[in-house]
Amino acid sequence: MVEVPTVHTATGKRKTSVASVRLLEGKGKIVINGKALEDYFGGGTLPLIVKQPLADVDRLSKYDVRATVKGGGMAGQAGAVRHGIAKALVTAEKELRQQLKRSGFLTRDPRMKERKKYGQRGARASFQWTKR
Repeated sequence: MVEVPTVHTATGKRKTSVASVRLLEGKGKIVINGKALEDYFGGGTLPLIVKQPLADVDRLSKYDVRATVKGGGMAGQAGAVRHGIAKALVTAEKELRQQLKRSGFLTRDPRMKERKKYGQRGARASFQWTKR
């Protein structure tokens, strides 16, 4: 009989990005929207942001991550995947909750772009005013 691996799912959010994350037992492979992590986010800090929860609890080589992410820009998507991975880790191993919470990975970042107001050029900026 074939043993089916246990899948832990979670949803992560950041700005306007929403990530659906599936955590499977494996060797540490991270796939986002069908592409490898480095291919999707390129070099730089974004792949490090995605790996932060796994590195914090020392589980980088224990779980494979499959994520689909929509909306927002690259930084928002990386933050959404990080949030989803942290939430999925808690469903996989309950004892990791305290450490992930202390590191701030389970808190959804509430910062969003403020909406443009009517009668103004932007959210806070007004049109230029001339006296004469």
